[in-house]
Amino acid sequence: MGKKVIVIGSGFGGFGAAIRLAARGHEVEIFEKLDKPGGRAYVWELNGFKFDGGPTVITAPFLLEELFELTGRKMEDYFALKPLNPFYRIFNYDGRYFDYNNDIDFTLNQIGKFNPNDKHGYLNFINSTKAIFQKGFVELADKPFLSFLDMLKIAPILIKLKSYKNVYSYVSSFIKDDFLRRCFSFHPLLVGGNPFNTTSIYTLIHHLEREWGVHYAIGGTGSIVNGLAKLFQELGGKIHYNSEVEEITVKNGKAIGIRLKNCLFIEADLIVSNADIGFTYLQMIEKRLRKKNTDRKIENMKYSMSLFVIYFGTKKRYNSNNLVHHNIIFGKRYKELLEDIFKNKVLADDFSLYLHMPTATDSTIAPEGCEAFYVLSPVPHLKSGTNWKTEAKPYRDKIMNFLEENYLPNLQENIIAEHYIDPLHFQNNLNSYLGSAFSFEPLFSQSAWFRPHNKSEDIENLYFVGAGTHPGAGLPGVLSSAKITDKLIN
Repeated sequence: MGKKVIVIGSGFGGFGAAIRLAARGHEVEIFEKLDKPGGRAYVWELNGFKFDGGPTVITAPFLLEELFELTGRKMEDYFALKPLNPFYRIFNYDGRYFDYNNDIDFTLNQIGKFNPNDKHGYLNFINSTKAIFQKGFVELADKPFLSFLDMLKIAPILIKLKSYKNVYSYVSSFIKDDFLRRCFSFHPLLVGGNPFNTTSIYTLIHHLEREWGVHYAIGGTGSIVNGLAKLFQELGGKIHYNSEVEEITVKNGKAIGIRLKNCLFIEADLIVSNADIGFTYLQMIEKRLRKKNTDRKIENMKYSMSLFVIYFGTKKRYNSNNLVHHNIIFGKRYKELLEDIFKNKVLADDFSLYLHMPTATDSTIAPEGCEAFYVLSPVPHLKSGTNWKTEAKPYRDKIMNFLEENYLPNLQENIIAEHYIDPLHFQNNLNSYLGSAFSFEPLFSQSAWFRPHNKSEDIENLYFVGAGTHPGAGLPGVLSSAKITDKLIN
């Protein structure tokens, strides 16, 4: 017989779990704090523009297709994905750029523009990432790590794959040009990691992109969220918006339901939390009930950086200004800037940026003749002590002035819609501990068994999906966490 399941949060992990469980005949209800679905993939609508909160880089689309195939439906009946080429345009601080896709000959030609001697090294690099991808993603991404023995079994393989190296040093063993090293080592930043600290296992992201491409959902990432919400409701699932969960109610060591902010109690057989794990343990479960995930343990873990993001729309088009859909703009400093963000936790005077221009692919998300953007800068989480109430506007001005001077002429006089978010948004609106954008940093010591488990060690009938549990952040990671939780429950 189906069980009554409550899912806390409607991010991709929450929807992934909710759809899988509903497809198996469970009675599933989602409780969402915000006024519409998506969590970190929330959509803002301003003056005719649609701005995706994120994520914007869609990879491993088969993980989305699986959710529809489980129910005998087709993903393309709900939303359309379009492959992008190039995947990214990566700018050096002097304005020169490198285009990257999954065409080896094209990529080798791009490498030749900077250092022809690195062509052979790149071929060796992509051959080596194939083995890492096979083990780290294909074999382990949807497997639970509930016992330390699970970790011991794969230890020899991880050592053989040189997982003790960080991403940057691993890339540097193949690539010698400083800029190209940046181009092939930035991927951990997509999941909240520092390339100089993150285990080389995360080079599998490079292979994952080459395997299935980088995609964009027509209408924006919000169209995927809406498609998942529609599918879930067709399966009989219910979604409650403006319904913030205050407490996971526990009796005799078992989760028996939730209590909302308005004090309403809803009973359930199982709870799946797609909320931030740090927040879930520290704020939703009484301290006395947590023997393993204590306040001290959660507070002492290392958290990913946060983000400062400006969403803006212009009354003119900029698609002829050397920009593509996904643009990465490196500043002069790389390692030193990342140390300021992750280690020193200071808001630096300089920055590196991700500039998203979705209207390069899809004009439907902006008024006719207009351009939609968002620009993202990694920043320290709230342990930095930065006062974002006073620093947000000057930081916004610094970034916009830089874009106007170097990439988007006359930008600020053409802006007709704008909204920005900072670490306080992640803390206050998304209930993310310390305003971290990706939960726990993807260090080796915080991966697999060392990461909070998909099934709670403290509370029976409590499960986790999302960025903070195994296998980690990013769209493939959170959707894989939903597969794991589905297996564990069933």
